[in-house]
Amino acid sequence: MPELPEVEVVRRGLASWVAGRSVASVHVHDPRSVRRHAEGAEHFAGTLAGAILGPAVRRGKFLWMPLDGPPRPTALVAHLGMSGQLLVEEEDAPREKHLKVRFGLSPAAGMPGELRFVDQRIFGGLHLSPLCPTPDGGPGGRGDEAPLMPASALHIARDVLDPAFGPAEFHAALRRRTTGIKRALLDQGVVSGVGNIYADEALWAARLHFERPTAGIRRAESLRLHGALRAVMESALLAGGTSFDSLYVNVNGASGYFDRSLNAYGREGLPCARCLAEGREGTIRRDPFMGRSSFTCPLCQRRPRGPGRRAAARPG
Repeated sequence: MPELPEVEVVRRGLASWVAGRSVASVHVHDPRSVRRHAEGAEHFAGTLAGAILGPAVRRGKFLWMPLDGPPRPTALVAHLGMSGQLLVEEEDAPREKHLKVRFGLSPAAGMPGELRFVDQRIFGGLHLSPLCPTPDGGPGGRGDEAPLMPASALHIARDVLDPAFGPAEFHAALRRRTTGIKRALLDQGVVSGVGNIYADEALWAARLHFERPTAGIRRAESLRLHGALRAVMESALLAGGTSFDSLYVNVNGASGYFDRSLNAYGREGLPCARCLAEGREGTIRRDPFMGRSSFTCPLCQRRPRGPGRRAAARPG
């Protein structure tokens, strides 16, 4: 599933290729991909026709573009789900097998004429949502300073690359939960944009086990984890995201290559790079986790002790 770096790469593509252009036409090929638009596919298409797409904005894994045209502040919202893609294409380009929605765009020099939403597994989708003031009065997300965000995304927390979500806010958000640290990282109401891959990578970098309780996490630990999350996200952005197959690509169809730099995720049975560098013989192991997997090094990410976990009870 695309995580923050992959969605940010797509946002940057939309900002470069789509923002500022008007919607000449809308074709909904599969109404399931606009199912979150309560008024239906016809209303979705009719509202967008003629509207100008504003700046591309992201909070966590949610993308949106404010519309200049509808009578009330509204945004086109996209969530890529597990396999959604937003692609810019020439109008005469062959249609993708899983093409769901197609937007004709106003002419722009050197730019393709269509934006396409392609989704093999149909967990993602597009919808229109009214724009509302942000709960904290800050910018809605990356890409726009306006203190507005879609009503459908108001429950989404800020992410670790957001200047308004520093180490202190991150620590407080973790301490408000009584759960394991990885469950908290995957909770988009705690910190947004983190999925299974980058959670494992950041926890490995911070030397924390995925079962470490959040309620007793110390400031030094949360500071280390916040820094690890930022570093992992920024490195993934430089690499264009992580692409294990053709389901994640940028708007121009390019794949990311951060998967070549992974230290924990998907490396079951392989030596731990840190242990190897420090003269130990740690081996990455895989554990079942929430229907998925967690990858850790048993030597440098020690599992918390016993049900009482006295180490977690220290004040933060």
